[in-house]
Amino acid sequence: MRVLPPAARACVLAAVLAAVACVLPALRPGSAVDWPAVGLPAALCLGCEAVRVLPFRGRAAPEGLGSHLPVVLAAVFLLPPSAAALAALPGGLAQPAARRPVAVRRVWHAAQQAVAAWAAGLAYGLLGGRAALTGAAALPCALLPAAVAAAVFCLVLTALDAAVLAAAEGRPATTATTAARTAVAARRGPAFAPYCLHGLVGLMMAVMWHSPYGPPAALLVLLPMYISCWVFAQYQREHAAHQATIRALVQAVDIKDRYTRGHSERVGQASAMIARELGMSDDRLEVVRIAGILHDVGKLGVPTRLLRKDGPLTPEERRVIELHPEYGHEMVRGIGFLGEARSAILHHHERVDGSGYPYGLSGEQIPVPARVVAVADSFDAMTSTRSYSRARPVEAALAELERCAGSQFDPAMVRALTTAVGRHGWHPVVTSDEDLRAAAQPEREADPGKGREGLSGMPAQGRDAAQAGPPGPGRAGP
Repeated sequence: MRVLPPAARACVLAAVLAAVACVLPALRPGSAVDWPAVGLPAALCLGCEAVRVLPFRGRAAPEGLGSHLPVVLAAVFLLPPSAAALAALPGGLAQPAARRPVAVRRVWHAAQQAVAAWAAGLAYGLLGGRAALTGAAALPCALLPAAVAAAVFCLVLTALDAAVLAAAEGRPATTATTAARTAVAARRGPAFAPYCLHGLVGLMMAVMWHSPYGPPAALLVLLPMYISCWVFAQYQREHAAHQATIRALVQAVDIKDRYTRGHSERVGQASAMIARELGMSDDRLEVVRIAGILHDVGKLGVPTRLLRKDGPLTPEERRVIELHPEYGHEMVRGIGFLGEARSAILHHHERVDGSGYPYGLSGEQIPVPARVVAVADSFDAMTSTRSYSRARPVEAALAELERCAGSQFDPAMVRALTTAVGRHGWHPVVTSDEDLRAAAQPEREADPGKGREGLSGMPAQGRDAAQAGPPGPGRAGP
């Protein structure tokens, strides 16, 4: 306790005293508590938490397993408030504590869960939940009292968390709203939705407990919930791995090609705006967004000296740079979750009139995600400030896209972007002009002529001109 401020110690002590007061009626002689009914949930809470810390075939337990809160809420629905508070103590004491002082944190968890279980049980009883649970239509009649009890449980935990945080940090928590915000912001405290789910599972356990099959049937209710939690945790882990893969690839491109820092994310944003305007499903919209983010990943296969070359490119150098879509496609070929995004990486420099690269596809031969990314890519190139050119106004960039629609771009994609920008505006996260000027200053001093713009406001020299192909009418963007 010495590492805690005095106010926090007082808060923890108050919670412990409140928990003692809550469980004391169940411990008094003659309380007529059904001890087997208390002992089974208490042991089950302890077992659920033990799963988190004990080895699982030599490894840590799978994510999503181990929460004892459904069992606590089942005890709330089955037992008197003081007995439910007593059943909640073992799970709270066994709950892992990530930071020191470990013993104090575990006592705190046990105390706050006992108080929350007592308050939830009181609310459940006042609403007639226990009487409804033993009736013929137990489940529907007990739903409302159970939902209120779960909400009370959540609110008490949140308020206690907020109180101890405010005491530890010396901040006043004068209202319940302030307390809740403190808990959620500082420690990602209890959220209402998961407690509704825990409450529903707990209610199902309580209903099965009162059924002819008894407590064993109630225990089986936990199995599908834990399987669902494990599947969801696996999905979350896989999604996080996908996002980390994308971030790593984008960062590698940004490090290699300093001129396009932040370009990938902005193209992904514009691509998503176009896809949404076209009415694509959420899954396909996400694929198009990822395609926009990764469209230039093939630059990792292009020699850095070409990407950063100041003067005009030779025809051979131009051909090397024009290989970057194929390089990118080869790099991501084995990443299965990208799906259609791989075709966009390969074909985002194709033109609807067939004069693009790498394969000279035209019209409907070009995959839809590639046509989306082509428009988004050129739009961001024209509206971003770079070392060799100032950003164009959004209206001017859209006008240029419309001028090139039908030759370079799919008119439907251009219209979609124009409509989306008109409705929502264009608010990208752009690289600061100061950083760009600092990066380009040595090159400008070495080449005073740098900064001349070619057709469509883009440079007449260097790597971006090469990506656009030979200068000619009707070209917009890189």
